[in-house]
Amino acid sequence: MLGRLNPKFAIFKRPGWRKFLSYVGPGFLVSLAYLDPGNCKHLAELCKAEYPILVKYCLWLLAEVAVIAADIPEVIGTAFALNILFHIPVWAGVLLTGFSTLLLLSLQRYGVRKLELLIAILVFVMAGCYFGEMSYVKPPASDLLKGMFIPKLSGHGATGDAIALLGALVMPHNLFLHSALVLSRKIPSSVQGINSACKYFLIESGFALFVAFLINVAVIAVSGTVCSASDLSKDDTQRCGDLTLNSASFLLKNVLGKSSSTFYAIALLASGQSSTITGTYAGQYIMQGFLDLKMKTWMRNLMTRCIAITPSLIVAIIGGSSGAGRLIIIASMILSFELPFALIPLLKFSSSATKMGPYKNSIYVIVISWILGFLLIGTNIYYLSTSYIDWLIHNNLPKVANVFIGIIVFPVMSIYILSDSSSDEDSPRALSYRTPAIAKFLQSVAFY
Repeated sequence: MLGRLNPKFAIFKRPGWRKFLSYVGPGFLVSLAYLDPGNCKHLAELCKAEYPILVKYCLWLLAEVAVIAADIPEVIGTAFALNILFHIPVWAGVLLTGFSTLLLLSLQRYGVRKLELLIAILVFVMAGCYFGEMSYVKPPASDLLKGMFIPKLSGHGATGDAIALLGALVMPHNLFLHSALVLSRKIPSSVQGINSACKYFLIESGFALFVAFLINVAVIAVSGTVCSASDLSKDDTQRCGDLTLNSASFLLKNVLGKSSSTFYAIALLASGQSSTITGTYAGQYIMQGFLDLKMKTWMRNLMTRCIAITPSLIVAIIGGSSGAGRLIIIASMILSFELPFALIPLLKFSSSATKMGPYKNSIYVIVISWILGFLLIGTNIYYLSTSYIDWLIHNNLPKVANVFIGIIVFPVMSIYILSDSSSDEDSPRALSYRTPAIAKFLQSVAFY
């Protein structure tokens, strides 16, 4: 298997820092890393090869839905940016997004590395603005640390917001994307070369995740500090009461002054376009990996964008900016609900001695990862069940309709719990010769 890797290893003759820079890029293009150096296949290709045909097509369909769900916030965010810059209606901005990304995709002809550099610059510029605002508003350090290490959910809808935040940060299609992007690098077939590749990808991805973590801390700290101030104006109080992408520019007014809305809109516009590009690449790799079907970049982008535009346009026309903002939350929650369907195959393959050889996950990583995975699934199920039951109790539908809906929905929830099941000789039971108790537990709860 290792012999299938690219034999060109000229990059490993460079100095250490230049060697590291040759791997920098994918981590900033996505938010979660996954490398499978043992077999030179990305996640979608492994799913196609290992799963039965029905499971394979279900996973492909869910992955495509995740790409579309991830594109909806980009559509609405771009529409908000155009609304701020040019004062055009949100629904008109939604229509214009069908063509805006095609222009940025043309940059691909100048090289993917330049595109990755542009995205990284945008990330750091936006981070600089929020850190500048954070230094101005000075959030209480004790409260900030307490919120980081002792998190809590309070208020109506807090659980849903937390689930949406997780889906927005750890998008399932990025697992497919990064596993394919890392294979675009020239990796030698030697053991030393693969070890170096793993090390540099780990450093780059870890650094990218750390930067993303700091940016999120800054955004949340700035929002909480500004909106909890006692000297808020009437307009700012109203904005804080319904804080959306379309009204969040006032959070940067202390750093950027009157130009805060313009700069914020430009950053929002650029962010939406760059995120759409990653979605386009992810969709290509997903379609190619699962179906052996390759589509031109512009055609793939246009197809995904047209599907994403439909609900965005309807909501923007009916509900306006507030409705579009709520649709972003719903789309992000869908991403969180779909995350286990990419995460569990990822954990399965990356923990497989057959697939990964000596590069498979350690027992500690396996145990921690599966625990986190089950916590995610449990949280999703808890929210879905409690929200559905609450709606079922308080809706005004006839009892017959409630019974009919219950008959349909509860089995679907059961399928959600069990649908990640499969079989593999490299499941946690392969660890039994090392840790029988842990392996027995994982075998009893793992879906494969």
